[in-house]
Amino acid sequence: MDHIARLQLVGRVTYYLGWAGLLCGALVHFNIARGLFSGIDLTQRNLFEASVVCFLICIASELRARHTAEAELPNVVRQVPA
Repeated sequence: MDHIARLQLVGRVTYYLGWAGLLCGALVHFNIARGLFSGIDLTQRNLFEASVVCFLICIASELRARHTAEAELPNVVRQVPA
């Protein structure tokens, strides 16, 4: 697995973890699963902060993967004819 594929995998995994954190935060907000998450000491704010961190990691890894992919292109492919 090359460097770009690993960055894209990390981006994909953290993207879905971010959505899972937001979904769990919504369940706590609507009092559907408040007992479950308060039992393990997770508040709505903690779930929201975890999802934001996951989304930031996702964005950073995707941007890094794109930058790395562009840097590995040969000069002939990188130049756009005018």
